[in-house]
Amino acid sequence: MDKVLVTGALGFIGYHTCLYLASKGYSVVGLDNASRGRIERKNKLEEQDIPVEIADIRDNNDLTRIFDKYKPDMIVHAAALISVDESFEKPLLYEDVNARGTITLVLTANKYGAEKFVYISSAAVYGNPVKLPISEDHPVDPLSPYGASKLAGEHYVKTLFEGSGGAVTLRLFNVYGLGQNPEYAGVISKFLERLVEGRPPVIFGTGEQTRDFIHVEDVARAIEKALTIRLEEYMVFNIGTGKRISIRELAELMIKLFGLNLEPVYGPPRRGDIMHSYADISRAKKILGWHPSISLEEGLKKLIEAYRG
Repeated sequence: MDKVLVTGALGFIGYHTCLYLASKGYSVVGLDNASRGRIERKNKLEEQDIPVEIADIRDNNDLTRIFDKYKPDMIVHAAALISVDESFEKPLLYEDVNARGTITLVLTANKYGAEKFVYISSAAVYGNPVKLPISEDHPVDPLSPYGASKLAGEHYVKTLFEGSGGAVTLRLFNVYGLGQNPEYAGVISKFLERLVEGRPPVIFGTGEQTRDFIHVEDVARAIEKALTIRLEEYMVFNIGTGKRISIRELAELMIKLFGLNLEPVYGPPRRGDIMHSYADISRAKKILGWHPSISLEEGLKKLIEAYRG
């Protein structure tokens, strides 16, 4: 049985990934420093026989202790700071956690002979697209310190990881699903928070910005595919739906699904916000054998039912 270490296990993507991999028969260990993730998830994971170690990816002693104890074969590196706005205020912190933390983790994985490394990156590395849909060969030009720090992490994984199974980077587009933290990410969760209270969603900018929303369960499936594939060289894959929707259309769809008679309200555009973004996912379909299975409307309905429940 392959043993997988998932960093950021108390965060949104890490938590869902832990549960999904365990359901597929992997022996899963979670790691999180509990600074941003939800600590109640620790008990939920441990109830499913998924131990969670409270540790920091920047701390050599923490990592040595965990690798000594569990000797993971595979790493899924989802731990990161993810707020674009905060990254402008604290660029050194973002570089420290997202870039230097990745170096520390990769070097420890090498030392202990881990075979596979899956790095969870972001479509933020592309910046404003020069062509749509965005393929993995698109120029990278991040508009925020967050995007820059994730791109730096990609380079460190590509150049430093030595495992026989190779390294894979997954560039996630706009992930949504149950348990997302609206404070740090996710226009869908921010809209939900207001609509549950009967208040109109707030759109920053014109609302004509387009995005590609991918359900977190589809992301977990893509991560499992990345763990199992054998590649001759490091590869990057876009993980999205390949479909775009404007933020205004998203707000209108969510208002309709809630059955409310509201109009969105508008605020000033956000710094570092990209105008248009959606993925070309043909490489993931062809090489990973992965494709999204949950439509946006289906995913939103599930989410709204859970919120109302």
